[in-house]
Amino acid sequence: MATFLYKLGRLAFRRRRYVALIWVALLALAGFGAASASTATSSSFSIPGTEAQKAFDLLEQRFPDSSADGATARVVFKAPDGQKMTDPANKAEVNKIAGELKSGSDQIASVTDPYTAGAVSKNGSTAYVSVSYKVNSMELTDATRDALKDAGHTAQKSGMTVEIGGDALQVMPETGITEVIGVAIAAVVLVITFGSLIAAGLPLLTALIGVGIGVSTITALANVLDLGSTTSTLAMMIGLAVGIDYALFIVSRYRAELAEGREREEAAGRAVGTAGSAVVFAGLTVVIALVGLAVVNIPMLSKMGFAAAGTVVIAVLIALTLVPAMLGFAGKRVMGRKARKAAEAGNRPEAKPNMGTRWARFVLRKPVWVLLVGVIGLGAIAVPAASLEMGLPDDGSQPTSTTQRRAYDLLSDGFGPGFNGPLMVVVDTAKSSDGKTAAKQVSDEISGIPGVIAVTPAQFNKADDTAMITVVPKDRPSSTETENVVHAIRDSGKDIKSDTGAEVLVTGSTAMNIDFSQKMNDALLPYLALVVGLAFLLLMLVFRSVLVPLKAALGFLLSVVAALGAVVAVFQWGWLGSLFGVEQTGPIMSMMPIFMVGVVFGLAMDYEVFLVTRMREAYVHGEKPGQAIVTGFRHGARVVTAAAVIMMAVFAGFIGSSEQMVKMIGFSLAIAVFFDAFVVRMAIVPAVLALLGKRAWWLPRWLDRLLPNVDVEGEGLRKELGGAPSDGEGRGDAQGERELARV
Repeated sequence: MATFLYKLGRLAFRRRRYVALIWVALLALAGFGAASASTATSSSFSIPGTEAQKAFDLLEQRFPDSSADGATARVVFKAPDGQKMTDPANKAEVNKIAGELKSGSDQIASVTDPYTAGAVSKNGSTAYVSVSYKVNSMELTDATRDALKDAGHTAQKSGMTVEIGGDALQVMPETGITEVIGVAIAAVVLVITFGSLIAAGLPLLTALIGVGIGVSTITALANVLDLGSTTSTLAMMIGLAVGIDYALFIVSRYRAELAEGREREEAAGRAVGTAGSAVVFAGLTVVIALVGLAVVNIPMLSKMGFAAAGTVVIAVLIALTLVPAMLGFAGKRVMGRKARKAAEAGNRPEAKPNMGTRWARFVLRKPVWVLLVGVIGLGAIAVPAASLEMGLPDDGSQPTSTTQRRAYDLLSDGFGPGFNGPLMVVVDTAKSSDGKTAAKQVSDEISGIPGVIAVTPAQFNKADDTAMITVVPKDRPSSTETENVVHAIRDSGKDIKSDTGAEVLVTGSTAMNIDFSQKMNDALLPYLALVVGLAFLLLMLVFRSVLVPLKAALGFLLSVVAALGAVVAVFQWGWLGSLFGVEQTGPIMSMMPIFMVGVVFGLAMDYEVFLVTRMREAYVHGEKPGQAIVTGFRHGARVVTAAAVIMMAVFAGFIGSSEQMVKMIGFSLAIAVFFDAFVVRMAIVPAVLALLGKRAWWLPRWLDRLLPNVDVEGEGLRKELGGAPSDGEGRGDAQGERELARV
């Protein structure tokens, strides 16, 4: 592979104008496709194989006019002190607003009258108007949302408190500012790393071109493939991360080759042949992690994974072709001023020990202590993960500054927390001899379940073969008690089916969230096994070793569990919650663990492949195991550190979001990258390799013959090209030799 990539790198360098033209043309084509495509709506959300989805599908079939998948809103009114919502003036105002809502938009399916629907609290202080829409929240027009927001303005003038809850006001959180901040921090880190504006700007430029092509393609195909708006957000985040990383690796190796005195085209070829091989396999691990999301069997997640994986493939191709082409345009300005002057004078730079070299030597002297501190430290942080509770946040987790949160609190005070997440029980009486009696039995059974405070009479469809029953639990939607109520209803439904033939199904947003969380929970271990297993085989192919991939996988699991522990401590227990703007503790978003595993695994393997490949390369070229570790750190530590800091900056920018879910994702990814890059890859990995010595690179002979030789470290390329070894290959400074002799 190294030989093929070497030739590809030289070709891209020589034909740089054609290569650049092809990528610019692809960007223009994708941009034109995105601009001419119709506006994407929200992707249809379904959870195949769950009871909530089965009930939802049945509702759409048997109650076609109910807009089961439509958005909902609740306009909550609270009377001024000393008054009641049943007072004639207040009642007239509410009825007037309900009428305005009905005529305010053709997207509205129904508006309830609180005085006939029993939506007035017992003490008369609070009432709410329920609004149902024909389309989901992402398809609501701005005019419809404005009509909803304006509904309570006149009532507020009369002294009433009016707040609006439900998903009708839900919009995609804006992330543009955080992305700009992340790119700005990336630029600063790259300038510090390379000491050259040209070298710093090149990874940013190529990464943005790759993201532009990927996201524009997703936008162009959004309606055809039913891709939601969150798909492009994930693709942008991942594409930006790996795009900068991969270009950074190639540019760094190119500069090292130039420093060795090689010609520019030769340096580009060798950079792509060696660092490019690491990029290919690092990209493959990310693709495996993202495509593996299909294991969960939730179409929306699968599409997000495939789309993001496509963006990663584009990032790899750009690193192998466009980056060497751009290096051709940059000339020797890709080097810092001092390095250029030294090269012009014909002076070879002195191999001074850098920070990576000094740190590697320290680890080699104290490997056991470094290993113990790293493992025990991460283990202690991981302890809270044992208390992980998964769910989906409701409006109660919103900031108190939002109308959704204030509406949630008003309903909780006036009616009880359960009114914020009523359950929809669907009774399929098609196979029952007496549907009315069966529905009555279901209502009676549910009324006796602990934790239920209200059950509405059964509402049958026109064919009288399906009934809907609304159940109000006592506790808030995301609580464990409400989850127990859902399971209790389902358990009692089994007995009713055997007695009457009627099938009882529970759905609604609360039940959907519970089933979604359970499905994600059940998929976590199979997903981990698939991703880690495939990556283990891939890394075994790369490193020609059994123990190095095993150590990489175990180290990743340690960093992920530690990150989960930190997330539980902050968002579930509330530790340091005020520092991160956590206003309401609660369950951890059920999608987050799998999402974090997929994203962080890909990035962690990036750092592992780039750092350890350089060690493997030095070892294969004749260095002793300890010396190879130092060589790997001398060349790779600075680049891996820069890449990790950039990723942490990009992800940490999302912590400032007002959305709890976005805040949680940003925190989890930033802390996981920190643990994995700086504790696992930079400390635990060299400590383990130092303790293993030559055994680290052991591979059974039969397995060595069985595995194809992909030549990531460029041994075949070196033999073919010949020439002097590069800096650090087969030699080291005198001080390093003396220290490593003891290892």
